[in-house]
Amino acid sequence: MALELIFPDGSAHSFPEGTTVKAVADSISNSLSKKAVAGKLDGALIDLNLPITESGAVEIVTKDSDDGLRVLWQTGAFVLAAALKELYPNIHFGQGAAIEDGFYYDTDREDGQVSEDDLETIAQRMQKLVKANAALKPVTLSRAEAFEMFKNDPYKKQLVEAAGDPIQGYQLGDFVDFESGVLAPSISVLNHFSLLSVAGAYWQGKSSNPMLQRIYATAYYKEADLQADEIRRQEARDRDHRNIGRDLDLFFVDPEVGAGLPYWMPNGATVRRTIERYIVDKEVADGYQHVYTPVLANLDLYKTSGHWDHYREDMFPPMDMGDGEMLELRPMNCPSHIQIYKHHIRSYRELPLRIAELGMMHRYEKSGALSGLQRVREMTLNDGHTFVALDQVQEEFKKILALIMDVYKDFNINDYTFRLSYRDPANTDKYFADDEMWERSQTMLKGAMDDMGLDYYEAEGEAAFYGPKLDIQTKTALGNEETMSTIQLDFMLPERFELSYVGNDGQEHRPVMIHRGIVGTMERFISYLIEMYKGAFPTWLAPTQAVLIPVNLDLHMDYVKDIQQKMIDAGLRVRVDDRNEKMGYKIREAQTQKVPYTVVVGDKEMADAAVSVRKYGEANAEEEAANMFIDSVVADVKNYSRNGESKSGDMEAELENK
Repeated sequence: MALELIFPDGSAHSFPEGTTVKAVADSISNSLSKKAVAGKLDGALIDLNLPITESGAVEIVTKDSDDGLRVLWQTGAFVLAAALKELYPNIHFGQGAAIEDGFYYDTDREDGQVSEDDLETIAQRMQKLVKANAALKPVTLSRAEAFEMFKNDPYKKQLVEAAGDPIQGYQLGDFVDFESGVLAPSISVLNHFSLLSVAGAYWQGKSSNPMLQRIYATAYYKEADLQADEIRRQEARDRDHRNIGRDLDLFFVDPEVGAGLPYWMPNGATVRRTIERYIVDKEVADGYQHVYTPVLANLDLYKTSGHWDHYREDMFPPMDMGDGEMLELRPMNCPSHIQIYKHHIRSYRELPLRIAELGMMHRYEKSGALSGLQRVREMTLNDGHTFVALDQVQEEFKKILALIMDVYKDFNINDYTFRLSYRDPANTDKYFADDEMWERSQTMLKGAMDDMGLDYYEAEGEAAFYGPKLDIQTKTALGNEETMSTIQLDFMLPERFELSYVGNDGQEHRPVMIHRGIVGTMERFISYLIEMYKGAFPTWLAPTQAVLIPVNLDLHMDYVKDIQQKMIDAGLRVRVDDRNEKMGYKIREAQTQKVPYTVVVGDKEMADAAVSVRKYGEANAEEEAANMFIDSVVADVKNYSRNGESKSGDMEAELENK
């Protein structure tokens, strides 16, 4: 029976039964056939040389496509496992797969662990296999055959149990595996690869299961692409907020205390406190009333709000107080702000009523998901809720968005997009059940964005359970996308909590609630800034804004102390390096600590009532009148981050050269 295959251009073509993707590629062009590594049938990857079993939409997967890279990485995972089996015959295998930027395989050696010291040996064995280029054969196994083949591997046996029947795999010499997915027609494509690291990983991601050793790797079809990837990974390591946080003594996480519970050291606390004061001042100036509310609340509060039904898995277990009272660590601040609103009878004259808080919250995050400041169990959210009349919604939305964009300017955040997040119309069960509310609120958000003339895109299924929202998606320093800010309409919670205000007609009316976060949690925002600035904070955020270094501790200290006091009086953060160390050492340390201004004072500077100033990121020092220098630093602070990008990379390169 003939196959009818639909090409990407929509044209239909007949092929005989048993046709392979390779044959389809051959029929199109020789150049396409040479680049082909696999195919897709109705969107699913299929082997290049296996018969196409049914009619459908067919695509040729080439080396220069994302799917082609995925096939290469799946092939890499297979060859990695084959090399490990040759080196360690008693090794057991968990899962192996392609991931976002490479591949991995989970392993368990009976005679010891695989470590990073073994990576070179493993890479050499992989290179030997690739050079030999033995035939890579697709194989089909019945479940019974697979059970017999993997009877001595406890993890593979579990995977066989979960697999269909028959099981499709591949064979290279005596090695057979079925876990990696569709592979390239030959392992010779794996000429350019790198084994990256070894990490622990629980079997199937469950902490109750054994810990396996996960080997991470990557590969590319071209050597230049592999080298570019290494440069990118090195940049990621250099910008990793966890490494910078350690080097600059900003924060740490103590396993004795618990994962996901960061300690803020004085340097990090200064950065955080500066941001918090800025945010509070900005919000107060915009009409917000700042409050403090408890981190604990009666469980019934979160049952009323719906958080208990929808977010229970992300909440810590309730605390039974023994007298029928159940207390819960709050996962969100909105029910607390609703209580503030309910505490008084409200009039239409009070609306919009804007309530804000730097509110501490707790989320039940599994240890494997935690990462530095980006994923934590205790966090402080820059949170705010506005209660408005229905006819005030769009103007208040615009006002909030204008505030967010102004804050972005002060932090030099320029790369962002707007996403209107709607409910999924095909899966409405997980959302608040009120079709009219959803239609009305989604239309309001869209209308406000159109009025402001802002470009946006729409995303179904990204809304919260109680309303649609605007998500502002920012690009991190490494090009990843994350949600920085949100503005969300909510008709549900005012209904559930029976909120009201007295209108100008003397009757009670239901307000609309707008949830908004300007910079998200302090933890995640500061991790974003650390990586954005590479630790070289602009002057207004820097833990220490200037270091004063006297050339001679006896002769110049009084003058230095006088300058220090003037800078403190001007509201600046400054310290004197009065250690008995060499001048060059002190200057280099100030630069490695990324202090914005390194100030040296000797005989000439003291005689001229001046200072010698070296800005971070600049190679040369310049003499400047002391009072003018202080004024310039104050002006720098007042300018926030609007001066542009830091010069951290240039400075680090210079220090390395020295």
